[in-house]
Amino acid sequence: MTSLSAFKKFTDGLVPQDYTMPVLFVGHGSPMNGIEDNEFSQRWKKLAQDIPVPTAVLVISAHWFTKGTKITAMDFPKTIHDFGGFPQELFAVQYPAPGHGALAKETVDLIKSTHVELDHDWGLDHGTWTIVRHMYPEANIPVLQLSIDYTKGPQYHYDLAKELQALRKKGVLIMGSGNMVHNLRMMDWNLINGGGFDWTQTMNEKFKDMISNRDHQPLINYQTMGKEALLAIPTVEHYLPLLYTLGLQGKNEETSFFNDKMVGGSLTMTSVKIGA
Repeated sequence: MTSLSAFKKFTDGLVPQDYTMPVLFVGHGSPMNGIEDNEFSQRWKKLAQDIPVPTAVLVISAHWFTKGTKITAMDFPKTIHDFGGFPQELFAVQYPAPGHGALAKETVDLIKSTHVELDHDWGLDHGTWTIVRHMYPEANIPVLQLSIDYTKGPQYHYDLAKELQALRKKGVLIMGSGNMVHNLRMMDWNLINGGGFDWTQTMNEKFKDMISNRDHQPLINYQTMGKEALLAIPTVEHYLPLLYTLGLQGKNEETSFFNDKMVGGSLTMTSVKIGA
């Protein structure tokens, strides 16, 4: 979708649907997953077939950390290649999905806890397009990003997510994109195709148990979970998108996991689906 005439049908406000969209946390891993046909990208493709077709996609990506909260509001967000040292084939990828200015403004109005700035400069970073291009390869569904305010703590982000709940009733697929366990400094390239350290497996199982049991508070206060948790989350940017997903869980909604695999020793691709 590359013309304004094609874009016009998306400019009106979204209307309530007779279902609630699921909410996702997706472990995005290496940017190469954006162009490879592998077990992770194949599961993303199947996921799109298993859920209703969304009216729009709103992504909270680990790769857009800002002072304050912003949301993309341009008609056609650019494809951002925010990485280095990868094949030229990856840099050549363009994902020309439209934006959705009306939805951006509606989201700003929904969020009462803070001022949200309409952004016209960012675009879709690899935490977004590497996943969504496999799910919706025709690039015919509007895609927006909501930034993560690096000045705020985990509880703030979990609570802010709750203010987005109404969007799920309007067919918006909300997705956190990061990795539950993400310690690049400790990666073992001999394990890049699969395998994890003992502490990686321990924390991955603890995280899954807490998510399954709706025990969110320890996950919010992850810094009190001991040394292994701090190894799993040495910096918070890839973890906070998970809290946005958990904050959106409804009272009777169950969770399921997919792409539950350790890679590189110190990283997990474990992903979460909440709702039908």
